[in-house]
Amino acid sequence: MPGVRDVSAEAFIKAYSSHLKRSGKLEVPTWVDIVKTGTAKELAPYDQDWFYVRAAAIARHIYLRKSVGVGALQKLHGGAANRGNRPSHHSDASGSVERKILQALEKIGVLEQDSARGGRRISQDGQRDLDRIASAIVEAQREEQEEDEEEEDDE
Repeated sequence: MPGVRDVSAEAFIKAYSSHLKRSGKLEVPTWVDIVKTGTAKELAPYDQDWFYVRAAAIARHIYLRKSVGVGALQKLHGGAANRGNRPSHHSDASGSVERKILQALEKIGVLEQDSARGGRRISQDGQRDLDRIASAIVEAQREEQEEDEEEEDDE
């Protein structure tokens, strides 16, 4: 059975974020349209669904690793800080945004606290959901490939 590792990150994050939005279970804070995602940013994200996309990326990241905390996610989603004519340096992402997404994913049962190692880990229900979405993506790609082959045969 195909898993999250068998699907490209872009395809999985796009599919899982649309699943989270459609389900309506993910609790989105009221401030998502005005908040910056890090100190190095000047503006809020242009994408209206950025919270769902970030949540999908975090869920995938934690699925691929054993246990992840807020600090690791800050480093992952951080970027270069423009310091004028001085060289750019890495700047971490907002810890509050990462923490709120972790709490929202925990509330819907995708993640759970890892008391032994600290941070969060994927729950069994969350792993099942992510695997189901990954297998749906693989199935859709397989059907698309078969259609392309049929079109080539017809020509």
